[in-house]
Amino acid sequence: MTRPPRPPRDLSAGRARRRFSPLSRLSPPQLIALSFAVAILVGGALLALPVTHGLNPDGTRRSVNFLQALFTSTSALCVTGLNVIDPSKDFNRLGQVLIMLLIQVGGLGIITFGTAFALISRRRVNFTERLRLAQQVSALNTGGVLGLIRAIFLYTFVIELVGAALLAFRFVPQEGWGRGLFYSLFHSVSAFNNAGFALYSDNLMGFVGDPLVSVVIALLIILGGTGFLVQLNVVAHLLNPRRNRLMVHSKLVLTMMAALLLLGTVAYLVLEWNNPRTLGPLGLGERVLASFFQSVTTRTAGFNTLDYGAMGLTTLFITIILMFIGANPGSTGGGIKTSTFYVMMASAWSMVRGRRDTTLFERRIDTDTILRAMTVGLLSIGLVNVMLIALLGLNTRDDVRFVQLFFEAVSAFGTVGLSMNTTPLLNPAQHVILILLMFLGRIGPLTFAVAFGRPRSTVPVRYPADKDILIG
Repeated sequence: MTRPPRPPRDLSAGRARRRFSPLSRLSPPQLIALSFAVAILVGGALLALPVTHGLNPDGTRRSVNFLQALFTSTSALCVTGLNVIDPSKDFNRLGQVLIMLLIQVGGLGIITFGTAFALISRRRVNFTERLRLAQQVSALNTGGVLGLIRAIFLYTFVIELVGAALLAFRFVPQEGWGRGLFYSLFHSVSAFNNAGFALYSDNLMGFVGDPLVSVVIALLIILGGTGFLVQLNVVAHLLNPRRNRLMVHSKLVLTMMAALLLLGTVAYLVLEWNNPRTLGPLGLGERVLASFFQSVTTRTAGFNTLDYGAMGLTTLFITIILMFIGANPGSTGGGIKTSTFYVMMASAWSMVRGRRDTTLFERRIDTDTILRAMTVGLLSIGLVNVMLIALLGLNTRDDVRFVQLFFEAVSAFGTVGLSMNTTPLLNPAQHVILILLMFLGRIGPLTFAVAFGRPRSTVPVRYPADKDILIG
């Protein structure tokens, strides 16, 4: 007896459920902001578990409350490096592995990781997901974004493994095989993702004159902060210069990066040359190495081989400027980004000189790009100032100065992680302010404004322009 044919499955309900699921209604900026917020809460909950905490000398578990765990989770996932506790002592190996995973996820991006798992499981990635990916990795289009994700993952893991292998030449003899290999991998991941987390209580101050550790960490920071698109474009250009030309964007960020690194190195070398608490006791080669390292790490990395609490006010102010500018777009670093800073300065200079257009490498920068750069700069300045006012208003300690709070606020916003040894001295309310700054700095103030602002509405009438408003 033959069975009657089965009726065709009604797939419309499933498609409707997928089409109208809550996540499908989110725009790329909203999904990026929400994914980071959820991951921060999950990471904080895990780091608050006693099983991840270190031991006191008497064998008892160290006490880490939820706010401290949440701060650490935010700092790791937003690849910042600010700490209210000591990760090398307050967390055991399990907690430190969890921090390293949060750094890796935060550096590459949560949506990027989700897509990687989708590719591994051979699941189809639709256009909406490609659009969200392009937003997160700063891709120029959605067409080749999946190939870009594969290249980013392969490139990242290869560089981190090479960095860990090089650092092992120093950490293994010093710490032993097991501990030394873990320290090598942890610091390589932290450096490439511009996180600034270290497993030493004094960060990397003990390696101020060590060329191996300083140079390897600095190179990892530079590679992570350059931007994936730029590096892929440079590699493709070197392999086939005729077919693959350097993009204007690549030329811009490479030029800006080299200029800022050089200016920063010279500034630290000159301003701290005779400071007995920083460069003063070091030899000539160590002074140059330390100055170069500080110039690199202000690009949102957060490692330090010198004590920023002992530096002069002029040096601190230059550091604040470098932290605010930050790294390059599409990288693991933060800040307003080098391209944003250049477009702002170049457009202002063109207007001062009476030029109608702002040009770069024989190309005109369009008005939308200039307006976007100005918006990012203005929102960033406004955000830092509002949060700084909140930090000042909540301050209850007489020994915490204005410059210290200013430094910590810019460091948190730029996801840098450098500190004047002030963050542990702040009260819980001020820690919440820094958590918000790290979160907003990682996703970007413009992304946050677009994600939670009012939806765009079409105005049926375009009013005539008025040129009677005086500026300046």
